[in-house]
Amino acid sequence: MRTAKVNRNTKETNISCEINIDGTGKNEIYTGIGFFDHMLEIFSHHSLIDLKLKAKGDTHVDFHHTVEDTAYVLADAINRAIGEKRGINRYGFFYITMDESLSRTVIDFSGRPEFIWKVKLGLKKIGEMDTELFHEFFRAFCNESKCNLHIENFYGDNNHHIIESCFKSFARSIRHALTVDERIKNIIPSSKGML
Repeated sequence: MRTAKVNRNTKETNISCEINIDGTGKNEIYTGIGFFDHMLEIFSHHSLIDLKLKAKGDTHVDFHHTVEDTAYVLADAINRAIGEKRGINRYGFFYITMDESLSRTVIDFSGRPEFIWKVKLGLKKIGEMDTELFHEFFRAFCNESKCNLHIENFYGDNNHHIIESCFKSFARSIRHALTVDERIKNIIPSSKGML
């Protein structure tokens, strides 16, 4: 089993995370931010990554530190769980429709961070969460995991649907990228021999 535990304690946040890449999508998540919890539960369910995550942050200031640091911890845990990345597909992409919206994520666990975000939202908040924090979450994940991450929403009217389709396509892309191909299970998926 590809598992990892990560704890991050700063003056701004205290976050614990346990993952099992080869799980079934079981999750126990609490960040204190309702809509964010919902998106992380969706991520776990569709990636099939078992996820236990508890975050306590300075939400009396705002949600920025909690959201960003959660992304750092999640990415760190995934990196630890996949190690040298032997046998993984490395690449993943997925289109997801959510009612009237359509989004796509393309990911490459290349060892080089590059983030492209083409998602326009018409609201400043979904629930109590600032919509600008979704960009911060995915950017922080990209930087910490050192992946190429391209997320694009092609169309949609409902902001909830747009973000949910982004998280679902992100989850499904990661699920494919981290799946082990039995034909190369002992090989690092790079012509350079390392990632």
